[in-house]
Amino acid sequence: MGKHLFLGDEAIAQAAIDAGLSGVYAYPGTPSTEITEYIQDSDMAKSRGIRSKWCVNEKTALEAALGMSYAGKRALCCMKHVGLNVAADCFMNAAMSGVNGGLIIVTADDPSMHSSQNEQDNRVLGNFAMIPMLEPSNQQEAYDMVYGGFEMSERLGYPVLLRITTRMAHSRAGVETRPVKPQRPVSFPADGKQRFILLPVNARRRFRALLKAQETFALESETSPYNTYFDAPNREVGIITCGIGFNYIAENYPDGPEHPTLKICQYPLPRKQIEQLAATCREILVLEEGYPVVEELLRGIAGGDRSLTVHGRLDGTLPRDGELTPDIVGKTLGKDVGACYDVPGVVAQRPPCLCAGCGHRDLYSALNEVAGEYEGARVFSDIGCYTLGALPPFQAIDSCIDMGASITMAKGAADAGVFPAVSVIGDSTFTHSGMTGLLDCVNEQTPVTIIISDNETTAMTGGQDSAGTGRLEAICLGIGVEPEHLHVMTPLKKNYEEMKRIIRREIEYRGVSVLIPRRECIQSLKRKHTAKK
Repeated sequence: MGKHLFLGDEAIAQAAIDAGLSGVYAYPGTPSTEITEYIQDSDMAKSRGIRSKWCVNEKTALEAALGMSYAGKRALCCMKHVGLNVAADCFMNAAMSGVNGGLIIVTADDPSMHSSQNEQDNRVLGNFAMIPMLEPSNQQEAYDMVYGGFEMSERLGYPVLLRITTRMAHSRAGVETRPVKPQRPVSFPADGKQRFILLPVNARRRFRALLKAQETFALESETSPYNTYFDAPNREVGIITCGIGFNYIAENYPDGPEHPTLKICQYPLPRKQIEQLAATCREILVLEEGYPVVEELLRGIAGGDRSLTVHGRLDGTLPRDGELTPDIVGKTLGKDVGACYDVPGVVAQRPPCLCAGCGHRDLYSALNEVAGEYEGARVFSDIGCYTLGALPPFQAIDSCIDMGASITMAKGAADAGVFPAVSVIGDSTFTHSGMTGLLDCVNEQTPVTIIISDNETTAMTGGQDSAGTGRLEAICLGIGVEPEHLHVMTPLKKNYEEMKRIIRREIEYRGVSVLIPRRECIQSLKRKHTAKK
């Protein structure tokens, strides 16, 4: 026990350790990465034998976490918001099977898309699965919610979704920790076969049980210490805050809210408290990061009162996209909010670029030159550092949609008659979700050239271990790539002409080719040299 200055991610990780965690399962993705890294680096976690290696993707992570829960132990599964799309199959069905040992699923959403391709709000998926959700307003609550969340999961018999956002994950605050709990022993659910074998006859029973459990979930929210009503004298407007949104009210009203305020940090929504606020104020302002989830539900919960005016993102009171800030909230509430300083005109945004010495640079230079020889050539890329090939000076890629889509989009384009259709994917992304696309290509001998740009790490999120390191050639051969059309290259200037010859030759082959330019990430290499010194 003691006080610590924690990132939100670190508070979640320490709380899980203290609560008797037996395993964390995750794939790196900003802003969730530091949760697992903290546990990996924790001496306490090592001494307690907590499992913490990276998984191949979010689907395998959640399925393994559910397996640990099935065995009676407490498991944590972490991912960024788009990772829950990958894990959605297991996520939806885990809500049907329920859990044995406590299971907390962390979704780290990224409003304003600081490092993401969309602004998805996974409260929608939590409501879709109909499971309890927690959304902390500060780092202490993040700790407390995880510390108590495992017990809550076990008491209710269902997984709990913990939703955080980038600001919560990557900002620091003082956190007081609590006594360390022992890990749970292995134990199996007495009704395991009826719950975990989702044949239709069982699934129908489980779905009815999930529907019935909604009453209990609602009662938990109504009595939750995380859902708090603050009365105040100025009743011109009432305020509902969700998660970190309460901080923006606190910063504008350091002595306490001047308007009746309902702080919501546990879902489903606390209907009685919302009705109390609606009865007190004729107008309500909803402050929530992400989608207008509460704003859309509010009129129905308030009893269909048509005279109730609701303000938020939908009516233009707040921006429809991006993060909220204390200034945005202050202006909305009529406060005089001025800029602290003006940004000098000489300051300009500098777009990100590939590191000097990065192997992706030499790959794109060679690929650009060869692709330029073909009219209508298209290069389909993927999620990773190499996505920066879209920007100057390379401007080498034509698409980047989701993890693994480079191979399958190249296949679809080739099926449509596009030639050449080239895929660029990283080593970690390939093992995450590219292998199945390669199998589709092999099964049809689709004329695609697949480039697995191997920097031997998961570089974009900080250099975590890559599941494919040392195995890529064996994986490709096992899937069925012909050995004579599998080439490993070293992307260096001295090999430039050879790289072009190989790329050109394999583009001309009307079948599946896999090229693996391999050179260790320059940043990982620097860290290794620093560690040696």
